[in-house]
Amino acid sequence: MACPLTATLGTGAEMPLLGFGTWQALGGELEAALETALQSGYRHIDTAAFYGNEGDIGKVLEAWIAAGKGTREELFLVTKLPPAAMRPAGVRKSVERSLRALRTDYIDLFLIHVPVAFVERGDEMLPLGDDGEVILDRDSDFVAVWKAMEEEVDKGCVKAIGLSNFTENQIQRVLDNCRIRPANLQVELHVYMQQRPLVAFCNTQGITVTAYSPLGSPGLEKVYAACGLEKVMPDILRNPVVEEVAARLGKSPGQVLLRHTVQRGIAAIPKSTNEARIAQNIQIFDFELSPEDVEKLDALDLGETGRICDLKFAVGYAGARKGSCRRRRRSQSSLISRNHVFQAAEASGIPLLVTIVYTNEEPRLHRTSRKPWHISK
Repeated sequence: MACPLTATLGTGAEMPLLGFGTWQALGGELEAALETALQSGYRHIDTAAFYGNEGDIGKVLEAWIAAGKGTREELFLVTKLPPAAMRPAGVRKSVERSLRALRTDYIDLFLIHVPVAFVERGDEMLPLGDDGEVILDRDSDFVAVWKAMEEEVDKGCVKAIGLSNFTENQIQRVLDNCRIRPANLQVELHVYMQQRPLVAFCNTQGITVTAYSPLGSPGLEKVYAACGLEKVMPDILRNPVVEEVAARLGKSPGQVLLRHTVQRGIAAIPKSTNEARIAQNIQIFDFELSPEDVEKLDALDLGETGRICDLKFAVGYAGARKGSCRRRRRSQSSLISRNHVFQAAEASGIPLLVTIVYTNEEPRLHRTSRKPWHISK
């Protein structure tokens, strides 16, 4: 069954409130999962150039359309501008690359992935220096990048544009300088981090919100363990309150969590490669949570302390509030050698780029960096 609930973008386009996330999925595993997702009724597909899987997705979608199983117009494709393309000239190149990989003539929603830029070095998504540090482009300005994004809308290559992992202050800076307003903001959002102030701000500005990691991100624990780090990820699915509500309604904990998100009018993009869970995750439109159950789930919100995917490795992410960052003395115990990173990526079976970026013991520029950053709050 297709998702019957949508969010209306500022462009008038309708975005299904339940989408299929593809972070950390590649190759044959992703192709099989996406085929299952399409059969189950998913039409909102989320990806990013940085994930390295646009080509896999394009291959499946092209075959699905050619087989007469659906049309391009039924789909809502979301992809993102990678940090290595965060400059005006990089936008056109990135759009062209994504269009080729996805085998489509247009992108429904194109987001700036993060408010930070890496230097451009060929086709590298994560340019590293000899010391293992990611090389930042400190001259990049996301307002200038946004203006280039607007030009892609003018050309018709992109139907709508938006932001991802931006703070309220950063969004406001775009709003103060834009010709085309952001249509969507994609951020980490789940019952432990419900992002209520940010969502309220977006609502006042006519910006729709999409939740990534709506069920938490259990895959990150595997990455940490492969690196020899002890990092216990909260298991939202086994929270007693969630389990109690699910058991009483005859639903799975995942279905209850996803229903809680979409019932707020927020899109959710759970990722799974398990055939049964993919089908189960979209079966959330035959019930509603009562006000009493909503109140119980609302009470699980931990605010910022509930964050699972800490993106403060990106200089400028939290610094937008104070506009400052300072170096912090290196802690030998917190650093991981570059070789260890490569070994961990191979052992965990998780794409290397994701492994490098997302496994931080503490907020810092990059986990293999010899010069960690502390970002002022």
